[in-house]
Amino acid sequence: MSSNVGLSTPRGSGTSGYVQRNLSLLRPRDTGYGAPYPPTSSGPKHRKPDQQILKHDRAREVEVRVIELRDTLEDEGKLGEEEIDEECDKLRAKLLEEQENGAKGKTGEGAGARKMKGYQVHEMAEAKERETERLRKALGLI
Repeated sequence: MSSNVGLSTPRGSGTSGYVQRNLSLLRPRDTGYGAPYPPTSSGPKHRKPDQQILKHDRAREVEVRVIELRDTLEDEGKLGEEEIDEECDKLRAKLLEEQENGAKGKTGEGAGARKMKGYQVHEMAEAKERETERLRKALGLI
């Protein structure tokens, strides 16, 4: 025998003296899941939403509404091409103005945050940023 493990001699024990490792022993881990982590001094880091992507998504929403109007007007066939263009330009200007006024007067999102899809990462980040800002104001941390 080596390293003082197992029987001093297998004679008379009815065994071969072979020693197996205890695989059920849970050793404390130094790294990985369940490891003791050093305390962090800073809070969690949140990625900021990309404003260009948000602006692009808003512009896409406007253009989708304009294209829908164009399709319905073309299907009706009552107006000419120039009149359809004028109507689309009016709607586009109205929607862009509403967007500008809505962005300036936006204080809370209400039910808008619940309607977001999983792929709208930047919108969710922006909503989370507003939520944490409101919470900080409420708790007086600012």
